[in-house]
Amino acid sequence: MKFLPLAAPLLLALTLPLAAQDSMTDAERTLFRDEVRTYLLENPEVLMEAIGVLEQRQAAAQTSSDAEMLQANAAAIFDDPASWVGGNPEGDITVVEFLDYRCSYCRKATAEVEELVKSDGNIRFIVKEYPILGAQSVLASRFAIAVLQLTDGETYKRTHDALMGLRGDVTPEALERLAGDLGIDAPAVMARMNSPEVQAVIDENQRLGGLLAISGTPTFVIDQTLLRGYVPLDGMREIVAGQRG
Repeated sequence: MKFLPLAAPLLLALTLPLAAQDSMTDAERTLFRDEVRTYLLENPEVLMEAIGVLEQRQAAAQTSSDAEMLQANAAAIFDDPASWVGGNPEGDITVVEFLDYRCSYCRKATAEVEELVKSDGNIRFIVKEYPILGAQSVLASRFAIAVLQLTDGETYKRTHDALMGLRGDVTPEALERLAGDLGIDAPAVMARMNSPEVQAVIDENQRLGGLLAISGTPTFVIDQTLLRGYVPLDGMREIVAGQRG
């Protein structure tokens, strides 16, 4: 980067030790600050450039931190026996989604994730039940987890899709009707929902989410990349291609 002569006051402001600034007289300090202010007002593009550099450094630091977190928690993310696994179980890329059934962006992402997995054919897809939007979210996840524990992966997938498409409040009555529509033993599932086994899955997913600094849904782990928030289909395809190298 080439600096103009007028950049000297700004560089001095960024590099001058605080102790040296403290040794200035009030008049010197005032003059120093005035020179910096004048330079910035006359050359505002310097501020934009500095902000850009800062954002790049922050993004790099976040990427490095995310990679370390993913590596440290790889077993819980990719090999948790309590989570549903779909797509191609032997796929060369694993996509993990932390989701909440009451999350509008999770609902928006559902069809696109489905298309990604189906059209690619070599993606292993894992769902992490991560209810963070209130009591109804927790109720929906308890229902889904209970179905998985009592039935099979195919029935869970149908339940998952139905919950994503459910409109209106999530209530015990609504879930009982949904179980009936899906041909599931409603009394057994409703009884299972408040079991320690179901609670253990939610607790573990929340513990993992805390370790990964996940504060919203959907959040995706695409192999070695952590994505916080909704990502369009084309974006996910690009990331998958990048992971394959």
